[in-house]
This record gives sequence, structure tokens and C-alpha cells, in this order.
Amino acid sequence: MAKKSKASRRAAARSSTAPTTTVDRPAAAPTPRPATVSAGRRPFEREFNPDYTPVIKDLKRIGTLAGTFFLLLIALSFFLK
Repeated sequence: MAKKSKASRRAAARSSTAPTTTVDRPAAAPTPRPATVSAGRRPFEREFNPDYTPVIKDLKRIGTLAGTFFLLLIALSFFLK
């Protein structure tokens, strides 16, 4: 026996249920917006300002080490010839 697909199960579930009625609810009163500092910005909103100084220090150290080892390999290649 073949498996029923999800789509056919959904269609069967929709057709077997009784139609529902919607009830109109009164619209909620609009909430007052707080005064903004400048156009389009909220006063409590923080800007994303990351500090990458440790990352830059690490990248400089990695570059220095890589350059040193590269020069060391070049120097050793002259001595080993």
C-alpha cells in the first residue's frame, strides 16, 4: 500500500473539519511612540561598534612569525646547497 503524502493528508484534514467563523474584534488603540532623538533613531538604540584591537595585534604577530620562518627557510636553503 502506498504512503500518503503530507499534501494529501492536509487536504483531507481541511475538508473534514467544519468551517470556522471569524469574530471581528475591536481594533486596539495605537500606542504612542516615544520622542526620538533624531529622525528614525530611538534614544535607547545602541550602535554596533566592535573593538578589533586584539585581533589586529594577533594578525600582526602571526604575520611577523610567518615572515621570520619564511626568511629562515630561505637562509637555510642557501646553506644546505
